[in-house]
Amino acid sequence: MSFYELFKKGHQSRNLAHFASIASLAKADGKITDEETELLKSLAIKLGIGASEVIDILKNPAKYPIVPSNSAEERLERIHDLFDMIFADHEISVKELVLIKRYAIGLGYNITEANELIHNSIEIYTGKINFSEYKHMIKKRMKG
Repeated sequence: MSFYELFKKGHQSRNLAHFASIASLAKADGKITDEETELLKSLAIKLGIGASEVIDILKNPAKYPIVPSNSAEERLERIHDLFDMIFADHEISVKELVLIKRYAIGLGYNITEANELIHNSIEIYTGKINFSEYKHMIKKRMKG
């Protein structure tokens, strides 16, 4: 297997794991809303997840472990995607809060960073914001 094929396989594994994390958040309150379904469809396309893989992941998202990235920007983008799902219904539940903390730590943030990132994200996250705006706001708040 070539280096490119290994890289591509690793990238796809991270995308599947990330989509499973998103699906877990969508299912956290026991039902997937229409807004969450639309976001899942959009993110599946963005992440290159096929329809049959989506069905499999939605059946059991817990079977996919969290796979961290070496890229700080990719980790932050993953957190942004997770917050997109959390706020699809315009609120964050206790169960979603527990899950997002677990995912942040699984993505490679230490407990202090994860808590600060989540706290700041909740304060600035008011619905749909684009990633570049989110990244700018988080970096500004994390610096001081």
